[in-house]
Amino acid sequence: MWGVTVLAKTKNFFEEVQAELAKVTWPTRKETFSTAQVVVVIIVLISLYLGACDVVLAKLIRSILR
Repeated sequence: MWGVTVLAKTKNFFEEVQAELAKVTWPTRKETFSTAQVVVVIIVLISLYLGACDVVLAKLIRSILR
C-alpha cells in the first residue's frame, strides 16, 4: 500500500516538473554567449581590483611592520 502511494506521488511530481519545464523560456545561443561574455569581463575586472587592493595592503602592512 505504502509503495503504491509513493509511486503515484513520484509520477505526479515528474509530470508537474515536465509541465513547468514546458513553460520555461530558454535563452538563445546568442543570448547565452553574450551573457557569458559579460560575466567573464566582470570577473576579470573584479580580479584586477582585488589584486590591486592586495598589493597595496601588503605594501602598507610591510611598511608599518618595518
